[in-house]
Amino acid sequence: MRIIYLDLDSLRPDHLGCYGYHRNTSPHIDRIAEESVRFTNYYCSDAPCMPSRTALMSGKFGIHNGVVGHGGTAADMRREGASRGFSDRLGRESLPAVLQSIGYKTASISTFAERHSVWTFNAGFNEIFNNGQRGHETAEQVLPVALKWLEDNAGEEKWFLHLNFWDPHTPYRTPEELGNPFANDPMPSWLTEEVFQLHLQKQGQHSIEDMNKLAKSHYYKHPRHGKAIVEHNDLRMIIDNYDCAIRYLDDHIGQVIRKLEELGLWEDTAILISADHGENMGELGIYSEHGTADQGTCRIPMIIRWPNGGLKGAVDDGLHYQLDLAPTLASLLNAPAPNSWDGSSYADSLTSGAPTGRDYLVVSQCAHVCQRSVRFEDWLYIRTFHDGHHGFPKEMLFDLKHDPYEQHNLAEERRDICMRSVYLFNEWHDEMMSTMPHDNDPLWTVMKEGGPLHAREYKTWQE
Repeated sequence: MRIIYLDLDSLRPDHLGCYGYHRNTSPHIDRIAEESVRFTNYYCSDAPCMPSRTALMSGKFGIHNGVVGHGGTAADMRREGASRGFSDRLGRESLPAVLQSIGYKTASISTFAERHSVWTFNAGFNEIFNNGQRGHETAEQVLPVALKWLEDNAGEEKWFLHLNFWDPHTPYRTPEELGNPFANDPMPSWLTEEVFQLHLQKQGQHSIEDMNKLAKSHYYKHPRHGKAIVEHNDLRMIIDNYDCAIRYLDDHIGQVIRKLEELGLWEDTAILISADHGENMGELGIYSEHGTADQGTCRIPMIIRWPNGGLKGAVDDGLHYQLDLAPTLASLLNAPAPNSWDGSSYADSLTSGAPTGRDYLVVSQCAHVCQRSVRFEDWLYIRTFHDGHHGFPKEMLFDLKHDPYEQHNLAEERRDICMRSVYLFNEWHDEMMSTMPHDNDPLWTVMKEGGPLHAREYKTWQE
């Protein structure tokens, strides 16, 4: 079995056609989805970029692997210390290392490890390709490396390729020659004039006011960020630019598909499409950032085309973590799953449609804010320990069935649901703390070291 994992930075599912989006952003991804199982409630356990990918490849929650933020102690993976042998456990227990143990060639085409100085991400990969642009590259700079790798390895029967595109990550850098294919398409219907006026009044990090400042101080080199957001229709700049980035990315995925067809590999290659996190597009009143432990940031796509026995055109609505992928692949490939992994296999959902979802999820964010959230039934409960200069209250509660874009905080009205949420959070936290040799929660390490890195940077910049 050959496997390609398409790691598409900052890609939220509801801006893809296969997830019901009204704009034609993703024709090639949609084609793959027709032959796949599509997961609708799939979440990164730890956000954003560095904690998410560390959890994915280590198979462990951030509270266990130690990486929950982008700076300070909680940006370093926990070491084994005195018990370490000649080689460390990560070199044997990371997802790519486990695949190596059953004869897979593993490769990563990504600048992620250098961008965040998270060299542990590379553990278990035979080959690493880094073009040196630290995540500032666009798809046309990544694609030639990917196509050459596929040509060079077409004769191999067992390989795992991690292929990372950054285009939907802010600032939006889609080449101007693409133009704007969505200029005549309506914006998402929920972003009304009334909603815009409320968001216009919001202050603090990642607000519209803050974005207008960033356009002058940080993003002025990028033509697509040249317009200030003053009127309701100006929101089109954000939505259109994000969607253009997805469309540009999708065009290059189409070229990957064509190369697989040309090499005679398409029919027998598994394709996995996901992201490290999403991108808030108005949720909680913030835009173009992935700085919260909410639906906008933490819900991600997962589309799995599994040629040997996988269902086609199926939908799974169960609750899953991104780190559940490691035990799932281990199950599908008859690989040994380390006891240290926190994930739970959903292989049966892929092969038979059996329900494998969890009763609830707890997701974390400690890079821009310090938040932990509980996702269960139709509810999202957010507990804020450090608001990152966003003005968030201590507790927020949203009914995602009726308020999927998190505009109406029901925490005061539904204390009963808040109490249920706290119970579930405590249940999870007790289990996490009782199943590791350390007695410190890295969220509190972040708090004691001065708060989230990007919140500290924001405060310095404001001053």
